[in-house]
Amino acid sequence: MPEAKIAPSILAGDFANLEAECKRMMKCGSDWLHIDIMDGHFVPNLTIGAPVVTCIRGKLPKGESFFDCHMMVSDPERWVDDFAKAGGDLYCFHYEATTEHEALIDKIHAAGMRAGCAIKPKTPAAVVFDLVPKLDMVLVMTVEPGFGGQKFMKDCMPKVEELRSKFPDLDIEVDGGLSMDTIDIAADAGANVIVAGTGVFKAKDPKEAIAALRAAVNKRQLK
Repeated sequence: MPEAKIAPSILAGDFANLEAECKRMMKCGSDWLHIDIMDGHFVPNLTIGAPVVTCIRGKLPKGESFFDCHMMVSDPERWVDDFAKAGGDLYCFHYEATTEHEALIDKIHAAGMRAGCAIKPKTPAAVVFDLVPKLDMVLVMTVEPGFGGQKFMKDCMPKVEELRSKFPDLDIEVDGGLSMDTIDIAADAGANVIVAGTGVFKAKDPKEAIAALRAAVNKRQLK
């Protein structure tokens, strides 16, 4: 199983102070910053776009921070170049948002970013099996995409187990309701990239929370 990567979701941060919030997470030991992009079409909520990512990247240089861009958008092909120019490191599109999956993966790689594919809770893991040889990551949503602060959906874990069994070296991300109360379930299933929003940003000690999440994943790797 690949190494643990902890990716605090900036959706849970203070949007009036994004620079400070992102830097705080990096100082606390986060591996990636998870950036939720919502367009108000694919999901009902609306968050930020490439211009804001460009501003954040201006304060957190490439190589010093990794931007995991979770694209909850319709027509994900449209935004690849914009997010590459904005400084995105990984462009994770939703399987359900396109019919041209392989072409999109190729476009993402051509733009200089890693490619990820996300699946909603009701989408079976099998839909991405043929794509994995081209993908850098698969994201298994553990809540319905579009809003933060939802409860973790344990019934999504068989999909993580299935993916880990078939693809032992794949980065498998889980997103939604992750905290110290749910990390062991996700880690035992085989997830190694952990997105946590309120579980980190609202923790009394975010550094301790990030370390504890990482330890839970690493403990599973030793089994």
